[in-house]
Amino acid sequence: MTATTVVTGIGITAPNGLGTEDYWKATLDGRSGIGPVTRFDASQYPATLAGEVPGFVAEEHIPSRLMPQTDHMTRLAMTAAAWAIDDAGVDAAALPEYGMGVVTAASGGAVEFGQRELQNLWSKGKEYVSAYQSFAWFYAVNTGQISIRHKMRGPSGVLLTEQAGGIDSLGQARRHIRKGIPLVVAGGVDAALCPWGWVPQLASGRMSTAGDPARAYLPFSPDACGYVAGEGGAILVTEDAGSARERRAPQIYGEIAGYAATLDPAPGSARPPGLGRAARNALADAGLTPADIDVVFADAAGVPDLDRVEAEAIAGLFGPRAVPVTAPKTMTGRLLAGGAALDAATALLALRDGVIPPTVNVAAPATDFPLDLVTGSPREQDLRAALVLARGHGGFNAALVVRRHAATTDPASGRND
Repeated sequence: MTATTVVTGIGITAPNGLGTEDYWKATLDGRSGIGPVTRFDASQYPATLAGEVPGFVAEEHIPSRLMPQTDHMTRLAMTAAAWAIDDAGVDAAALPEYGMGVVTAASGGAVEFGQRELQNLWSKGKEYVSAYQSFAWFYAVNTGQISIRHKMRGPSGVLLTEQAGGIDSLGQARRHIRKGIPLVVAGGVDAALCPWGWVPQLASGRMSTAGDPARAYLPFSPDACGYVAGEGGAILVTEDAGSARERRAPQIYGEIAGYAATLDPAPGSARPPGLGRAARNALADAGLTPADIDVVFADAAGVPDLDRVEAEAIAGLFGPRAVPVTAPKTMTGRLLAGGAALDAATALLALRDGVIPPTVNVAAPATDFPLDLVTGSPREQDLRAALVLARGHGGFNAALVVRRHAATTDPASGRND
């Protein structure tokens, strides 16, 4: 019998909330974390807005010995991981070290740390470069630091599929659990708000250059003009359901029921994009039909052509305006490798409380996008299952189905039998 994978802990560091419940309250309130960039001087760049995590004082969360060897990104990730582990009621010291793994998503690594050390090299000389540069910038550094800090020596890894990576990490975690690993920490947290991380995103031509935070990131809108970048994400504790029950986990947010990933065909091949296929495959993997899905958390590129592809994929699978669609990332921006993990966590919170968070700043989708987009305010609804979609730059597509676990009896409270 295939093991059932459940989520028992969530840790969030997001532009509109530091901590899971702070983020969730802000999201239901429609409170955005997008504003002018403060982490570096962006005044000379076309794009000047970002979603920055507020009020994060690393020294309050990270041991002093780790401060010199970690980037802002890794500090956010380690904090989210510690919160998720605590939320799950996991005493890592009491569990077998080789029975716990870590899988995270990454885009380009800790670019802020790398930029600083390269500037030291060019302006001062090699003796001013930190010895920690050898690993602190590395794209696998979040996985490594989380694993070391919590003595999780089981199967670990990192997925480099940009915005799709958070979903891919959860899919990989489920694979490990099905192979017999009781617990895997998974998800993604990213932070590339520095010139070295900014310029590649500008070069994509997809970033919004609007100066008004309320008009800069408008997915599915007729006024869509690109996306706003952000930092942060979510780390989740995934477990074998039997193991979670045996150790009496304080809650089960839901089950990872289905997962699929595809790659877009080469441009000019005349083959359709792969997002719709990923969604269909994820439903098939979960053993569900489109009628079983109560809400879709959209990738929401904010780029008209990409929004059209996603709208057609959703309508093609469910029918025109047949399922509620939401994009709460309009309050955070697109978080690179942290975005899909945050959407997955948000979907689980929505299942828990029976409410769909809104897509802010978008009055209605473009008339030729046949979507039931949840805008304005949250929509209360009994939610059994959610589909989360994500796309990463380079043609990566990922889809995740999460549903209420059989043990969950009260979706409004999150309590279990």
